[in-house]
Amino acid sequence: MHTPHFPLSPIALAALLLAGAGAHAQPPVDAEALPTVIISASADASAQGLPRAYAGGQVARGGRLGLLGNVDMMDTPFNTTNYTQALIQDQQARSVADVLQNDPSVRVARGFGNYQELYVIRGFAVNSDDLAYNGLYGLLPRQFVASELLERVEVLRGASSFLNGAAPGGGGVGGAINLLPKRAANTPLTQLTVGVDGAGQAYAAVDVGRRFGPGNSSGLRVNAVRRSGDTPVAREGRDLSVLAFGFDHRGRNLRVSADIGYQDHQLEAPRPSVTVGAGLDVLAAPGARSNWAQRWTRSSERDTFATLRGEVDLAKDAVAWAALGARSGDEANILAAPTITRANGDAFMVRFDNARFDKVRTGEVGVRASFATGQVKHTVSATLSDFAQKSRNAYAMSDFFSGFATNLYRPVDVAAPAADFYTGGSLANPLLTHKSILSSYALADTLSFAAGKLRVTVGARHQRIKDFGYDYTSGAENARYDQSALTPVLGVVVKPAPGVSLYANYIEALQQGPVAAGTNIDNAGATFAPFTSRQKEIGVKYDAGKLGMSAALFATAQPSAYIVNRHFGVFGEQRNRGLELSAFGSPLRGVRVLGGLTLLDAEQRVTAGAVNQGNDAIGVPRTQFNVGAEWDPAGVPGLTLNARTVYTSSQFADGANLQKLPSWGRLDLGASYATRFADRAVTLRARIDNATGKDHWASAGGYPGAGYLVLGAPRSVVLSASIDL
Repeated sequence: MHTPHFPLSPIALAALLLAGAGAHAQPPVDAEALPTVIISASADASAQGLPRAYAGGQVARGGRLGLLGNVDMMDTPFNTTNYTQALIQDQQARSVADVLQNDPSVRVARGFGNYQELYVIRGFAVNSDDLAYNGLYGLLPRQFVASELLERVEVLRGASSFLNGAAPGGGGVGGAINLLPKRAANTPLTQLTVGVDGAGQAYAAVDVGRRFGPGNSSGLRVNAVRRSGDTPVAREGRDLSVLAFGFDHRGRNLRVSADIGYQDHQLEAPRPSVTVGAGLDVLAAPGARSNWAQRWTRSSERDTFATLRGEVDLAKDAVAWAALGARSGDEANILAAPTITRANGDAFMVRFDNARFDKVRTGEVGVRASFATGQVKHTVSATLSDFAQKSRNAYAMSDFFSGFATNLYRPVDVAAPAADFYTGGSLANPLLTHKSILSSYALADTLSFAAGKLRVTVGARHQRIKDFGYDYTSGAENARYDQSALTPVLGVVVKPAPGVSLYANYIEALQQGPVAAGTNIDNAGATFAPFTSRQKEIGVKYDAGKLGMSAALFATAQPSAYIVNRHFGVFGEQRNRGLELSAFGSPLRGVRVLGGLTLLDAEQRVTAGAVNQGNDAIGVPRTQFNVGAEWDPAGVPGLTLNARTVYTSSQFADGANLQKLPSWGRLDLGASYATRFADRAVTLRARIDNATGKDHWASAGGYPGAGYLVLGAPRSVVLSASIDL
């Protein structure tokens, strides 16, 4: 399919829209005539601001649905949960992964051969490259995102390519995650938090927010974080520095927000993943504190990122918006991960070094208008987006054929071998090795009938994916991909009674199609259209005011490629289907609940030569259960006790289903006490994760076709104190 030529890129259009809106929206201001801006949680660049928190304050009533904007949970034909900053702070979450431990549809895994957080939603991987930051992809650090940057973590369960565009990292099949930055609230904030964990890691954070200008129309939020010391894993060290600024302005007909941030994340001797050799069973999990990392291994990541978003009123019921974003990141790693060779835990390791530098720029422009045709109300949205990333990479390995020996249960330290056996490019000066350009335009109409009791959303997005590969040593182009596809959506919401919504959707996910590769094939180099994963879903939501519940049935079919009779093609399929149940809110005074159950059937439906056909997909448990509760004892004002349990059933580490991980469960406990000291608000918090000290393999795989194991985190005790200065 052919993509029309646009005279200006979306980046240029966004800049012109913001500049033009500012030019006509800033007449002399009469401060007395401006109403005071009331910010209950966070001011974003939208007329309605963020959806308000639900009863109990742990989740919000709605969240951003791509080009559709913020939508209430009872009006959306999708299954979403939007976690608030209150939950993030109360649970002392350190990263996005810690927040998502509350979600029964999500399990946390790890990237392939690195320490990148990876999230498995409905059995499909969403890596951290595919996190959205205030609606834009690719702007946050790739491997770890500090929770102090975030106001909310919005989780959309299910395919998302129509709503957000194709994800640059190939995710978006099982779900999407959008992270919202903090904004200055209406009440001035100067908060200092200090803490320590049981291993001796120290923590300090400063959070400052102020509103100023006529009618408090402008706001500034500043966050600074420092975390340093040993982790609960033996010999492992973490060093984290974060600094972020968030600005917003709300004028008569113009709203603007901007963010700039810096994160420096260093790991020393981080515990690596484990690969189990062919023909071996999964070994018993070692002690949760144990560490088989070599002392000379490390992971280093530094990122600087910025966004600018604006919305301008074109008429009473029409707005236009624009957003820009950019990131500069560099990574350097010295890695060594064991491959098990014998049932007693013997393993071999090789050294692998890599360096990576990323430059990302992205943007979108859009318009949204509401109008009526007879008795039917329409909300029409249109958007144009653009994403570009350039990556410079280099790597070097030690002798892969001999490696060096260790044992999973009795680790052996060796001197760092030379990483000069197999190299690609120069670690000191990596060349451009990869370039990706994603562009799209989309149109949607949400039709409302019978005073909103029936809502139908229809739309489509045209997506173009361009991808280029370059030789690590010479820099010469050696691969090119340029394909496009149209991605439709159909969503229906019916409200048969107050507090009840029935919904259904058909939506697709889009991933870059393969390039024919392999030996002795008759179509080498052929490029294939983007993979289209098709999702069908029905569900029901119930809002009792203090307690919310939902149930969803879904099925998603994802294509796969392999060779048949010397011809490479898209012949295979994996189908994930399941049931999701969730509950949240404050059903009783002083009691808050959050959790649910996910039942999954992830089947390899069509495979090469029918090998593994009908087997479970790698790393997808059949049962996932999370339940958390908070209780404010009536006799002790300010005290809150909380507990959470996480259960994951058995899963497989190989496509043949011969390597099986046992099921596991985890108990987390916590308490907080809010009081006043010297006329200052003080909150003391304590938390024990994995309170029973359960030793377990937490996940298998994450990267397609790979079944590497990640050991679950050990018991960890965290203490902190926050004081409002």
